[in-house]
Amino acid sequence: MRIATWNVNSIRSRVDRVEAWLQRSDVDVLAIQETKATDAQFPFERLRALGYEVAHHGLNHWNGVAIVSRVGIEDVTASFPGAPAWGDPPVVEARALTATCGGVRVTSVYVPNGRHLEDPHMTYKLEWLARLRDQVQRSVEAGETAAIMGDWNIAPQDGDVWSMEYYLDKSHVSPGERAAFQAVLDAGFVDVVRPHTPEPGTFTYWDYKMLSFPKRRGMRIDFVLGTPAFAARVTGAVIDREERKGKGASDHAPVLVQLDED
Repeated sequence: MRIATWNVNSIRSRVDRVEAWLQRSDVDVLAIQETKATDAQFPFERLRALGYEVAHHGLNHWNGVAIVSRVGIEDVTASFPGAPAWGDPPVVEARALTATCGGVRVTSVYVPNGRHLEDPHMTYKLEWLARLRDQVQRSVEAGETAAIMGDWNIAPQDGDVWSMEYYLDKSHVSPGERAAFQAVLDAGFVDVVRPHTPEPGTFTYWDYKMLSFPKRRGMRIDFVLGTPAFAARVTGAVIDREERKGKGASDHAPVLVQLDED
C-alpha cells in the first residue's frame, strides 16, 4: 500500500496536477491539506472518476482537508474532540479529517500557522496541537495501525530550514512549537519518513517568493507520523521534489510512504 500527504494549496486551482500525480505515483491513499474549498466546491467527481473514494471537510475558502482512497474509506470523522475554535464568532476550523482506509486509520492535518511568535494565532496553534496530542495518544494505547499526516507548520530540527539565522525570530522553529511536535512523538508516534530521507536540507515546502525553490531555501514541515504498528510496516519513503517544479505547482511537495502487506 502506498500512502501519501500533500498540501495542494487550492484543490480547485490544482486538480489537474493532483489527477496526473495520482495516476503517475500509483498512490492508494492521499491525505490532502489546504483545499481552500467548501464541500460544494470540491471536485469529488473528478477524483472518483480515477477510482478513488473521497472524503472532504471544508467550511469556506480557507483551510480544508481531504482523504482520497482506492482501498476503502470508512468511519469518517471531521476534526477531533476538544479541538479549539478560532475567529469571531469562534469556529472549529476545517483542519483535521480522519478515516479508515484499507485497515489503516489515517488523519489528514493542517496545523495552524502561528503567524508570528507573539501573535494570538500562535497561542491557538499550541492549544490546537495539545488537544490533538491528547486524542491521538489513544491510537497508540489501542495498538492501532494509524498515521497522522499533513502540513504541521513546524520544522522540528535545525536542518529542516534553509537558515536558522533567518528563522530565529520567526514562527515554525520556536521552542514552544518544537515541544508541541515532540509531544506527539513522545505519545508514541514515529516520524516514518526521516529515516529514509535523513539528510539536512531535505525540504517539503518552498515559498513562492524570492526564488526560494531554485535557491533551495525551503523547510521540512510536512510529515507522516505513525503508531508503532504503522511504523513496523513502512518499507520506504520519499519526498517528491519534482512535483514542486513547473507552472501551477503547489508550494509543497508530496510525501509518500510505502507499506508492506499486513
